[in-house]
Amino acid sequence: MAQLWGGRFTKETDALVDRFNASISFDRRFFVQDIEGSIAHVVMLAKQGILTKDEKDAIMKGLTGIRQDVEEGRLQITEEYEDIHSFVEANLIERIGDVGKKLHTGRSRNDQVALDMRMYIRAELLHVDELVKKLLGTLIEIMEKNTDTYMPGFTHMQKAQPVTLAHHIGAYFEMLKRDRSRLKDIYYRLNYCPLGAGALAGTTYPLDRNYTASLLGFEGPTLNSMDSVSDRDYVIEFLSALSLVMMHLSRFCEEIIIWNSDEYRFVEIDDAYSTGSSIMPQKKNPDIAELIRGKTGRVYGALMSMLTVMKGLPLAYDKDIQEDKELTFDAIDTVKDCLALFDGMIRTAQFHKEVMEKSAMTGFTNATDAADYLVGRGVPFRDAHGIIGRLVLYCIDKRCGIEDLSIEELKAISPVFEEDVYDAVSLKTCVQKRLTTGAPGPEAMKEVIAAQKEYLAKDWQDEEHIKLY
Repeated sequence: MAQLWGGRFTKETDALVDRFNASISFDRRFFVQDIEGSIAHVVMLAKQGILTKDEKDAIMKGLTGIRQDVEEGRLQITEEYEDIHSFVEANLIERIGDVGKKLHTGRSRNDQVALDMRMYIRAELLHVDELVKKLLGTLIEIMEKNTDTYMPGFTHMQKAQPVTLAHHIGAYFEMLKRDRSRLKDIYYRLNYCPLGAGALAGTTYPLDRNYTASLLGFEGPTLNSMDSVSDRDYVIEFLSALSLVMMHLSRFCEEIIIWNSDEYRFVEIDDAYSTGSSIMPQKKNPDIAELIRGKTGRVYGALMSMLTVMKGLPLAYDKDIQEDKELTFDAIDTVKDCLALFDGMIRTAQFHKEVMEKSAMTGFTNATDAADYLVGRGVPFRDAHGIIGRLVLYCIDKRCGIEDLSIEELKAISPVFEEDVYDAVSLKTCVQKRLTTGAPGPEAMKEVIAAQKEYLAKDWQDEEHIKLY
């Protein structure tokens, strides 16, 4: 196995140790980041007079050639190398000779891998954010079409009060907005460059770390070399944010699964996002929603693993930190797939508006409005609450709704009721009169949708200093 070390050692490492220690099987993902970081490092070394212009040009030509050959399939990243850094450096030396050995001047694999990980996470964070934004765009389209699609709202999985599909979907819009806000915060915290921190104590070479940071799109250099090489807070934060994204998708999937059942029939998932049964020909299963719900635990596992890896590590770099990669890569892949699949599933789903409305008309979802009606006629709310409770019991016994009772039956329970109670407890009135900010009433929803569309039009990634490297 090609290694960047060995002078101190008098015998070969055991083959199992080589395999156990190596990271090339997964850190090959850093190939682009490793090349870009190396190019920036070489440009800075030449600017500082540590390398000559000819040396810089030779190294840069070699690095760009390696990148092009890998991208075009002429050069393979194989497992004869310990890691992506040794792959790049070994191939560089093979191509340009001893001058390639100067690439590593003033840096360590510790700050090199810290740089690669930051650059990779930064890029993937922006990709995830783009997928969340795309899903938000899909949700706002559904909301605009369903401001008058009535459905029951639930608490404790029991029908509570009538809302609209737009209002219900809007709750998930808010969750995903918070997810984007967290991603933005993480971006700003992680966007500092560790390159130049060395193994843990900086270097005696006159590096210009500010210049290197600017070349790579960072806000500036990290300010403590020990923390620079051992910090993985940004990985944990990103995994935490991804876990919250998955939690929100999982909650939404749970509702889609319930709504898709024959008992509810609120929604039908498109055939492209459903599967059948090998034995029951009538089945159309919500497998994608179930898998997203299940894969949430997988992403949680990555977060807990990373927290556990880091919990007892002394400064500075420890090999334990190598465990940050595989689980993080898997979590990122999982979340990106789930966001894309969920977007397709919800975008193509058919909502059965009549079924939703019929469901909202049962289960006494208008009971609170009936109590409010009495309050409007001077009955104290606590008394009104008790009156409507007795009214509901009466209706349960008669197997009907409040609106189905005659005015005589209503007055027998409370003489305060008049004919206008029927309009007050109608489904349309129950929804439309809820006009406080954030409520399901049409005017309130119109304002919210306008605000959400304005939010989507102002993308934080459009800020001048945000670059996708």
